[in-house]
Amino acid sequence: MTASLLGAAAPGFDRPLEVLEACHARILKQCATLDRLRAHLLEHGADAEARQAARAILTYFDTAGMHHHDDEERNLLPLLEQAGAPGACELTELLAHEHDAQAQLWRRLRQQLEQIAGGAAAGLDPALTQAFVASHRAHLEFENARVLPLARAHLGADALERLGRAMAARRGIPFEARS
Repeated sequence: MTASLLGAAAPGFDRPLEVLEACHARILKQCATLDRLRAHLLEHGADAEARQAARAILTYFDTAGMHHHDDEERNLLPLLEQAGAPGACELTELLAHEHDAQAQLWRRLRQQLEQIAGGAAAGLDPALTQAFVASHRAHLEFENARVLPLARAHLGADALERLGRAMAARRGIPFEARS
């Protein structure tokens, strides 16, 4: 990770677990934006600020959010299983189930956000929004407390490089190994 004039830069894909952790923080920020958007809509309707926020949330979860689930399901969890990490198979099943449930919530929430982004609607279903946000917060807390420490304990340098290379490739970014 290198510093810039704007502060600390995001970790590179040569540190994939730190990238995943940074993704978790960005997902939580998007959830906070979603909470603020719901409250904003009640007072201001689908004004320019609300439409912009809805577009940003849509963009994030349609791209980075999808990549993040793929990073975990297609790469991280299989690497943990290959490494013989205790409970990896159960984690794979649990996280895939949670990701599927989140995807179902997202499909429903996405429709509402598209309407807001287009100025055609001025509200979000409170129960749906709350379920989506709560699901992500609990899921990320679990991953930060359980999955990432397991990966740090059981994945060697080669596995971490494979993970980082796969994550970079998924995003169309060249992998750069740093010392």
